[in-house]
Amino acid sequence: VQLQASGGGLVQDGGALRLSCAASGIMVSSHYMYWDRQTPGKQREFVARIAPGGSIDYADSVKGRFTISRDNTKNSVYLQMNSLKSEDTAVYYCRAWTPAYSVPYWGQGTLVTVSS
Repeated sequence: VQLQASGGGLVQDGGALRLSCAASGIMVSSHYMYWDRQTPGKQREFVARIAPGGSIDYADSVKGRFTISRDNTKNSVYLQMNSLKSEDTAVYYCRAWTPAYSVPYWGQGTLVTVSS
């Protein structure tokens, strides 16, 4: 299983970025797909989730600014991030999970830096 995250970069405060997570070895349509993020010295935190049935959840800190989506034909998940703030600066990770797993699959992270 591989989860390849991409799309990070440097953006100014108020800007936008779109992260992508391309999956291989699993079908994103049958997994709970997450975006999480982590900053140095802090625990990794939940950002957004899309369930196999399509239901979506967001962390309160990103509601109204971030949008998670899924393209089953490309076996990929996306995170559109608008109105970025300096506190959104973090390494963003893609995660895949189903109830059958004792632990989730993680991808490598992609760094998002928001400059004020």
